Amino acid sequence: MNNFTFYAPTMFAFGQGEASRVGALVRQFGGSKVLLVAGGGSVKKNGAYDAVAASLKEAGLPWCELWGVQANPRSGKVYEGIELARKEGVDFLLAIGGGSVIDTAKAIAHGKASPEIDIWDFWLGKKKVEKSTPVGVILTIPASGSETSDSAVLTDETILQKRGLNTEFNRPAFAIMDPSLAATLSRRQVACGVTDIMMHTLERYFNPIQGNETTMQLAEAVLRVVIANGPAVIADAGNLDAMSEIMWCGSLSHNGLTGLGGAKGLSVHPVSFALSEKYDIIHGEALSALW
Repeated sequence: MNNFTFYAPTMFAFGQGEASRVGALVRQFGGSKVLLVAGGGSVKKNGAYDAVAASLKEAGLPWCELWGVQANPRSGKVYEGIELARKEGVDFLLAIGGGSVIDTAKAIAHGKASPEIDIWDFWLGKKKVEKSTPVGVILTIPASGSETSDSAVLTDETILQKRGLNTEFNRPAFAIMDPSLAATLSRRQVACGVTDIMMHTLERYFNPIQGNETTMQLAEAVLRVVIANGPAVIADAGNLDAMSEIMWCGSLSHNGLTGLGGAKGLSVHPVSFALSEKYDIIHGEALSALW
C-alpha cells in the first residue's frame, strides 16, 4: 500500500426531500448571497428548482441565476458566471444538476476568489488554486461524482481543449443527494451515468500496487452494487431504491476512497477528454467506447 493523505470535508444530506434544507445549509457554511448555476429546464421539471427557491426564500437569502451550462462544460459560461458573481457580490455558489453544472460552479468559485487570474491558467497548471468561494450541490444526475470529488473538468471552447484540475479547493461544502430528483432522467442519461461510475472505480481498481486489500474490497463493493442496480435504473429511473444505491456509489467512486493507497492504472478518462473536446461526445458514451 502506498502512503496517502485523505481529506474529504463535504457534508452529505442524503434522501428524499433534503433539498428543502439548502437555505439552512448555505447559511451554515457562511453564504449570504447565492449564485445559482444550472443547465436547461430539467431542474424545473423534476422539482429541484422549486424546492431550492422555496428554501432560499425561507432562509432570507437573495440569489441570482446562471443558466445554460452544457455537457462538457465550456469556459465561456464560466467567464460569464465569474462576471455575474462579481457584479452581484455573491459569496456562495449553488449548483443544481450533474457534473457539468457542478464543475462550472467550481470554476466560477475559483475565478470569483482570484479576479486577477485567468481561470484557464488553473487548468493549464500555470497557476495554483490557493483560495476559492464555497460551493454547494443539489445533485440531479448521478454520474461524475463531482459533488464530493477534488476534480473538475473544463473545455476551452476557443481552442477545443478539455482538461481536468485536481485541488482540494474543488471539494464542495455540502452535497444534497435526493434520488427522486433523478427519476425523470432519460435512459441514455442514466446509462451514461452508470458507465462513468463504473469507470471511475475500475480506473482505480486496476493498478499495480499490491497489499491494498481494504481499498480494493471497497472498490469491489461499489462495482458489485452498480452491476446489481445499474440495469434497474436504466430500465426505470423512478426505481428509488436502486437509484439511491447508484447515487451513493457515484459519490464513493470519485471522492478518492476507492483509490487510497493505490495508483490509477488506466487512461480511459484522459483519452476520452480528447474525443470530447474534438467531437463534443457525451462523456459516458466516450468512456464506454474506449473501454
